[in-house]
Amino acid sequence: MVAQTTVESKRKPRTVFADRQAHLRPEGAYDVMARTQELERQGRSIVHLEAGEPDFNGPLNASMAGIRAISSGQTRYTTPAGLKPLREAIAEIAGKKRGINIKPQQVLIGPGAKPTMFFSTLTVVDPGDEVIYPDPGFPTYEAMLRLAGGVPKPVPLVESNKFSFDLDAFDHLVNDRTRLIILNSPNNPTGGVIPLKDLQHIADAAKRYDCWILSDEIYSQIVFDGLTATSIASLPGMAERTIISDGFSKTYAMHGWRLGYGIMPEALAERMNLFFTHAFGCTAHATQIAGIEALKGPQDHVAMMVAQYQRRRDIIVDGLNKLPGVHCLKPQGAFYVFPNTKDTGRTSNEVARVMLDQGVAVLPGPGFGKYGEGYLRLAYSNSIENIQLALERMDKALKSII
Repeated sequence: MVAQTTVESKRKPRTVFADRQAHLRPEGAYDVMARTQELERQGRSIVHLEAGEPDFNGPLNASMAGIRAISSGQTRYTTPAGLKPLREAIAEIAGKKRGINIKPQQVLIGPGAKPTMFFSTLTVVDPGDEVIYPDPGFPTYEAMLRLAGGVPKPVPLVESNKFSFDLDAFDHLVNDRTRLIILNSPNNPTGGVIPLKDLQHIADAAKRYDCWILSDEIYSQIVFDGLTATSIASLPGMAERTIISDGFSKTYAMHGWRLGYGIMPEALAERMNLFFTHAFGCTAHATQIAGIEALKGPQDHVAMMVAQYQRRRDIIVDGLNKLPGVHCLKPQGAFYVFPNTKDTGRTSNEVARVMLDQGVAVLPGPGFGKYGEGYLRLAYSNSIENIQLALERMDKALKSII
């Protein structure tokens, strides 16, 4: 008698999860924050330089607009793509800042900027397609491209080029199998801004190999010394192949509101809107009302924050360059420094650990990719007093290991 194989015997046990998520790892900042919170519960004093979030409150006019929206009952479903007045405001204001013409139909509103990045990747990348992305870079890039079945092709950001792409390495990687190139300028974790000549080089390759560009521009308004972070979408022939990811978390310190947006060719927006429909339905109604006010109201709050960040940057860079075994470039944007600690003779994880022992929470560079080894990421979204205290503690930590 031939034994019958039951359907149940072919199934994976309930405790075995789908292969597509096997590569996912916690984001380093959340992991370190959990450890620091435990230390603080034990009574330890910790200076937090690990979290990539503004320490400012959002603009009061935007907050009040959100409160009025909630109190007046503007708490219902909206269309998945977002409120039309918000999409119109983004099209006008974001287009003017970047020097490109944007239609409201090209704008999609999401709960934060990550939905644009995730769903655009799922929309344009098929299994086996190669995706180029910056290393060190935001850990979500690799996570989302692997979920789409893409083949990761990290390009090193080199300190000697102010943490822009190693263009020789880029030219070696880009080819007919490249489907998507991810850019982030200003960059997390380095604070580097991609210069125009490098953007032109990348744009030429994208047109030559018919690639999409995903341009993460969440820090584009936080730049220093009179610099402008040029969007690659503004270069000739690039608007039709570029997806811009942006939001309100960094520019307006509205990180807890969860409000972001994507700008892309209209045909792609129509396809991505289906992901938005089935993934989260819509972004909170009142949150979108607050976003309209943030964009159309006074912008002095943004100018104040950028000026404060630049002041803090100068203080922390000057202090880091006086520490033993450390040297640090002056970043051009965002609110991060990425000091080189290779001269300590210790790994990034070892240096970060001894700094935490002295009461300073920082992130090891390898959490942002293999080319981050030998570096640390410090967020200077903290008070000048705390930054100075952190520098004193880091000096003590480093002298204990060198």
